[in-house]
Amino acid sequence: MKKAFLLLILFCIFSCKKSDDETVEKTFKPLPKVEQFGFNFNDFNIQHDTIAKGDTFGSIIEHQNIGDKKVYDLIAKVKDSFDVRTVRIGKAFTFLRTKDRLKKLQVLVYQPDRANYYVIDLRDSITVFKKTRPITIKQRTIAGKLDGSLSEALNKQGVDAALANKLTKVYAWSIDFFKLKKGDKFGITFTERYIDDTIYDGVDSLKAAFFEYKGKLIYAFPFAQNATSGKHDYYDDQGKALKNFFLKSPLKYVNITSHFTKKRFHPVQLIWKAHKGTDYAAPTGTPIMTTASGIVEQTGYSAGNGNFVKVKHDRTYATQYLHMSKILVRRGQRVNQGSVIGKVGSTGLATGPHVCYRFWKNGVQVDALRLKLPNSQPMDRNNLPRFMTQMKPLKRTLDSVAKL
Repeated sequence: MKKAFLLLILFCIFSCKKSDDETVEKTFKPLPKVEQFGFNFNDFNIQHDTIAKGDTFGSIIEHQNIGDKKVYDLIAKVKDSFDVRTVRIGKAFTFLRTKDRLKKLQVLVYQPDRANYYVIDLRDSITVFKKTRPITIKQRTIAGKLDGSLSEALNKQGVDAALANKLTKVYAWSIDFFKLKKGDKFGITFTERYIDDTIYDGVDSLKAAFFEYKGKLIYAFPFAQNATSGKHDYYDDQGKALKNFFLKSPLKYVNITSHFTKKRFHPVQLIWKAHKGTDYAAPTGTPIMTTASGIVEQTGYSAGNGNFVKVKHDRTYATQYLHMSKILVRRGQRVNQGSVIGKVGSTGLATGPHVCYRFWKNGVQVDALRLKLPNSQPMDRNNLPRFMTQMKPLKRTLDSVAKL
């Protein structure tokens, strides 16, 4: 019996010792190091927040313990390196404070965007510096078939929506995206930005693309004819410029409701008459763009046309835009291709909001959709070999991924 009792005591002693060792081990287990903005966050009491409406640099500082420093003195000392008026609603800032009960402010970090941040160090003398996180550019190629809109197709591939806008601009002279069909193929090579190699920061540039349109593959490759300028246009795989003298339509996204015709039943006047324009339906207020650069020849109002703008492009061509809800240009004003000159409306003889787009060639109204319009400056033959050298490997990658 004594022997059993002695064994029980020894078991309890060793069990307690083991438990104490585990407790000590757990108590002194070091915290994982958390480092941001060049500081070890374990050394500070950390407070994260964002700029709210009504906040100023001074107001967010005055709620902190800054010791014997004065807010206005602090602002005066940092103003040469950091303009305190640039803080914006919704932008992030971080306070690094002492870990004692005083929680004295040591460092303030303000982030105007994801890539840059300002550090205001209040320890010892006040110092301010700006840092930019390292940006990594990664290239990828995607391909597929359309099963809806271009934006939907890109979203399925996990691509920033900004790329869709970029593509519509590049192909504005070549493709009517509303006429792309389900099953049409596409391929795109582009670069994306990553902050610190891990944080996605959006699309950087378009390197190459193709779209199947009306049974043909239309490629787009950026190329600078003047290598030193860095300014580039987009060309197809034969070196032909994609950019035309005229945009395909005066709206970004189009819905044609009535074509140019010699005989149409007018929905308001209820008579048969010629329709010398193309009607594009869109919600009231949709921006209307001039399809080519030129001089505003006329602006005004008439009973049939409603609010309208007419632009003279050169000695041969002129365009007119009818039924506007609002005119945004004046007579004699110079406008560039793609400039917003008005807003879609239903003024004049109109049953609903739309823009009637009219086109003149040598003073005669013609069908813009059937007209063969001039392109932009063609590729210089001396630049063609350099273009082909740059283009061919990009095209091979596109075709390979798309399995063409």
